[in-house]
Amino acid sequence: MTDKHTEYLRIRRCPDLTRATLVLAFTGWMDGGDVSTGTVKRLVDLVEAEPIAEIEPEPFYIYSFPGSMEITALFRPRVDIQDGLIQSIEMPSNTFYAHEPADLVLFIGKEPHLGWKTFGKCVFHMAETLSVRRILFVGSFGGSVPHTREPRLYVSCSDAELLSEMEQYGVRKSSYEGPGSFVSYMMTEAPSLGMEMISLVAEIPGYLHGTNPLSIEAVTRRLSKILKLPLDLNSLRMTSTEWELHVSSVIEKNEELAEKVRELEGAYDNELLNLDSGEV
Repeated sequence: MTDKHTEYLRIRRCPDLTRATLVLAFTGWMDGGDVSTGTVKRLVDLVEAEPIAEIEPEPFYIYSFPGSMEITALFRPRVDIQDGLIQSIEMPSNTFYAHEPADLVLFIGKEPHLGWKTFGKCVFHMAETLSVRRILFVGSFGGSVPHTREPRLYVSCSDAELLSEMEQYGVRKSSYEGPGSFVSYMMTEAPSLGMEMISLVAEIPGYLHGTNPLSIEAVTRRLSKILKLPLDLNSLRMTSTEWELHVSSVIEKNEELAEKVRELEGAYDNELLNLDSGEV
């Protein structure tokens, strides 16, 4: 690696870690239901991880994109103005956190629009500095899972041995061909740097928009097993139950949507029965 990328890193401190794991979350392409950022934010809170470094956002994002209002709004920073006074502006942030007792590094950021190679070098450089052995990304996509069921989890890995290891956690192997993410780019680079990389992606209800607490709770629970973290998830479980009941009550008022959800539930349950009986 060259030293060019290091000018964009702002390192506050380097904790003493050994064979650490880095968990990544990005807003954007694979953050439906806020499952990517929401899950890692919950981990930061639950283990009380402390911020240790940032990646400077300026070279990596487009703020003013030509086009319709709907398109340009996706790129512009959000502002808050109250009673004629400017309160705040939300510029992109990319922050590393550490929880030393578990040899755990957590990252919450925004998928870069520009400079994927340089941004990737920033992440990998930080990983090398912190003795990270494994990088794990958590994300989501909208699919045919009903909101009353747990999301299906799909995995892709940088090498075959990792796939065998992940089978014990009840995940499915991903099969996909199409537009790629920054994480996919990173997975192609990780082996040459001596690092393992895993992408864990949840299939969530495609008919819903906004934060999905049930999927966040389910993915956080699965991550706690993978990372061997003893976490108290009662607060997440209560929030997800309340959310599910609220969404169900709203959907029951729409006969067409309620029937669609019942069809999805039947297909989901039948698939589980077939898997249990070995037919699939």
